Amino acid sequence: MADETTPRKTLRAVAHPLRLQILSLLTGAELSAAEVARELDITHANASYHLRVLLDAGALVVAGEERIRGGVAKRYRHPWDQMPVDKDSDEDRRLYIRAVAEELVRRYAARQEGPPPAVLTDAEMWVTPEVWDKVLEHVREASQLIHAQARPARTTGTIHVNLTAAAFRMREDR
Repeated sequence: MADETTPRKTLRAVAHPLRLQILSLLTGAELSAAEVARELDITHANASYHLRVLLDAGALVVAGEERIRGGVAKRYRHPWDQMPVDKDSDEDRRLYIRAVAEELVRRYAARQEGPPPAVLTDAEMWVTPEVWDKVLEHVREASQLIHAQARPARTTGTIHVNLTAAAFRMREDR
């Protein structure tokens, strides 16, 4: 049996709603399994398992270690800017999309009620290639900005936000 490629293994590992939460959490902070467990209200064993899956797939790196009560705790971080962009099979992409959709439903249920400035849009339409290129540029810029500026959960002066985007060209036969 052939080894899975790194992008495929990574994509399959992140195609899980809890792991997407962990990646988001570890974008702005370096945390141990115990800290991830406390923040996400899951067991330490569950956090450790999912961290190992993400680490083995290359979606996390060990950012350091610290001594805690006679043991050693690894601290993990998500190198979002070094993630492989190439997604392998259509089946893997569909698993990832399903996980993102499920996670979006959870996040939407946890949104702040009231009239805060927000964007909720859905669009399947025809535009010029120039407009499409500009849209992609803005979406990439927004994604890079929010990832680069992520801070540890509950940092003073921060707000808890969500950005989920899926931008792709449709087949011409539709």
